[in-house]
Amino acid sequence: MTPRPARDNSVPRRPLIAAGLLVGFSLLAATTARLTGIGRVSLPEAEIVAIRELRFVDRPDGSVAVLEPADGSPVEILPAGTNGFLRGVLRGLARDRKLAGLDDGPPFRLIRWTDGRLSLDDPTTGRRVDLGAFGQGNAQAFARLVTIGRSQP
Repeated sequence: MTPRPARDNSVPRRPLIAAGLLVGFSLLAATTARLTGIGRVSLPEAEIVAIRELRFVDRPDGSVAVLEPADGSPVEILPAGTNGFLRGVLRGLARDRKLAGLDDGPPFRLIRWTDGRLSLDDPTTGRRVDLGAFGQGNAQAFARLVTIGRSQP
């Protein structure tokens, strides 16, 4: 019996070289764009229109009290089982504070920007949540807190 010739299981060189060149070109293009700014899209910085500092306190009955930080007076009481988005955002920010080993710390800052965005900032952790990223309806849960109990700016 004559031995069978071994099959060639190697990858063809030309497609392998082409793939390597494509990866190299992609890395070069990305690095050039990053270093020179070519192809970068950026929006102008927005200015603050309104800012309000607020404390949010869970109450034993499941409601959330929104309080003025200066004197602790209630801005609004959010009944238990309502405002799921607002509660979720606050839980996330509280979790960040807890993981960083921080207590309640300073109040949160609710900010309205000139471009119409609304954000909630935590000065303790430096985290900013762009509330509009979750949809206009969800952002409205916070939007009314900017001016509720205050004269309109």
